[in-house]
Amino acid sequence: MNRDRLNSELQMLERKVRLLLNQHQQLQKAHENLKRENADLQNSLVEKDRLIGEFQNRIKISTIVDHLIVGEKETREVKKQIDEFIREIDRCIDQLTR
Repeated sequence: MNRDRLNSELQMLERKVRLLLNQHQQLQKAHENLKRENADLQNSLVEKDRLIGEFQNRIKISTIVDHLIVGEKETREVKKQIDEFIREIDRCIDQLTR
């Protein structure tokens, strides 16, 4: 009888170990998924910060151009030139970040 009881307890223990191992594997997968999601969100945040910086610079430049005392035609030309400068700076930044 003692032997049957030991076998029964051993089987129960084995079952619990298998359940724990299964649970551990599931938690590892969830952890990996969360790590990936976190990395994606961090990359997204960096990109959004970069875009915000670009927009802030454009707003500053637009404000400067708006305050220039020149004719309407000259203002458009200055804006176009500044926009081209901004695009060139953005290209340079992209190349530097690669």
